[in-house]
Amino acid sequence: MSLILASQSATRRAMLAAAGVAHEPMTPGVDEEALKAGLRAEGIEARALADALAEMKALKLSRRHSTRLVLGCDSVVVEADGTIVDKAESLEESRDQLRRLRGTTHRLISAAVICLGGAPIWRHVDVARLTMRNFSDDYLQSYLEAEWPAIGGCVGGYRIEGLGAQLFARIDGSHFTILGLPLLPLLDYLRVRGELAS
Repeated sequence: MSLILASQSATRRAMLAAAGVAHEPMTPGVDEEALKAGLRAEGIEARALADALAEMKALKLSRRHSTRLVLGCDSVVVEADGTIVDKAESLEESRDQLRRLRGTTHRLISAAVICLGGAPIWRHVDVARLTMRNFSDDYLQSYLEAEWPAIGGCVGGYRIEGLGAQLFARIDGSHFTILGLPLLPLLDYLRVRGELAS
C-alpha cells in the first residue's frame, strides 16, 4: 500500500514516514484560498471548514487516482472569540496575529479525510487547545526575526516543533494534531483496513 498524500507539507510527510506509512506526496491543485473564502462567506463553522478543505484536496486527486487511497488534511486556528485565523501574508500580519493570540487560549483544529474512487470513505477531526504565554514585545520581535519567513506558511504563526514551543504556557491535545495530522486515528484506520500490520 502506498497512500497518496494530497499535500507537499514537509511536516506531514515526516510524520507519515516516521510512523512507517508508505506514501507519495502530490499537489492537489485546489485553489484553497478561494474555497476557504467561499465557505467562510456561507458562514461555515471552523470545524466544518477544516473538514471540507481536507475533503476537497483528497477528492481532487482521488478522481484522478481512483484505485488508491488519497489522504487530504487541513488545519484551522480559531481565536478565543471564534475568529478564524488565516496564514499570515507578511511579517507584520504575523506580528498582529501573535499579539492577538498572546495570553489567550486558542483552538487548533486538524482534519483528515481519506478518499477512494472519488468518494470519502473515512474522516477524523481533532481539536487541540493551546494557551500562549504573555510574552513581551521584545521576545516577539526576536522570535519573528528568527522564524520569519519559515512561519509564513504556518497557520497561527508558529511551528510547535521548533522555536514556537517557547510561545506556549500550556497545550491540551495531541502533538500530531498540532503538527497538522491526527496521526493515531489515521494509523488505527489503516490497521483496520489491513493496510498496516496489526
